[in-house]
Amino acid sequence: MAGTDKSKAAAQPDAVAPVIILVRPQLGENIGACARAMLNCALGEMRLVAPRDGWPNPAAEAMASGAVSVLENAKLYETTQDAVADLNLVLATTARSRDQVKDAYVPREAASVMKRHLAEGHRGGILFGPERAGLENDEVALADAIVHVPLNPAFASLNLAQAVLLLGYEWYQAGDATPERTMSGSGEPASVEDREYFLTRLERELQDGGFLYPDHLAPTIKRNLRNFFNRARMTDQDVRTLHGVVSALLQKDGRSDG
Repeated sequence: MAGTDKSKAAAQPDAVAPVIILVRPQLGENIGACARAMLNCALGEMRLVAPRDGWPNPAAEAMASGAVSVLENAKLYETTQDAVADLNLVLATTARSRDQVKDAYVPREAASVMKRHLAEGHRGGILFGPERAGLENDEVALADAIVHVPLNPAFASLNLAQAVLLLGYEWYQAGDATPERTMSGSGEPASVEDREYFLTRLERELQDGGFLYPDHLAPTIKRNLRNFFNRARMTDQDVRTLHGVVSALLQKDGRSDG
């Protein structure tokens, strides 16, 4: 749908907005279409995780239709964990997960939650999976919550750019009309990097203690633990306290980690 008014000043992305993270996107054309959808909604920060056809991709620029600035500023990452490490609120777009217990929002609720989080001075992003298969279970486990789009159950498939546009539209329409919410006590929300550092340490000690048994169930147990702690929306103080708990237990047992 044509609608650009060339008499208007050039569109500027919102300085306080979620990061859009495309995980293993397959086609350059789809990346370009996502960039266009992002700029439609004043979203300017794109992160790419291991795009199948490499980066940069000329096909993306051709499809971006004026949103080349989004592509020029896109950042490339090898893994999803690297791409979200500095964020402290991550929402994963996926169908309702049957084997992971997480908060689930429709796009409008997700936009409100993200708006409130960023208004408090924190960082957040939205994960979008590959076109064919979507996000892997371990990638969903990195997120604080999932975003589920309620559509015709007989035909609920969205292409990548449609999904980005839908979430971006709800973000753009949310404005500043979000309910105020404050957290009692002190501490900033823990970043994914800090959360993962603690969880990796915990998993290592549980492995040494024989908790992650039998071996074939270990990946599921790890995901369940990750979801348990991530649902708590830990602060940096929470993470420090949990590190102290692990250290105290190790000392009581006569062990030390390292």
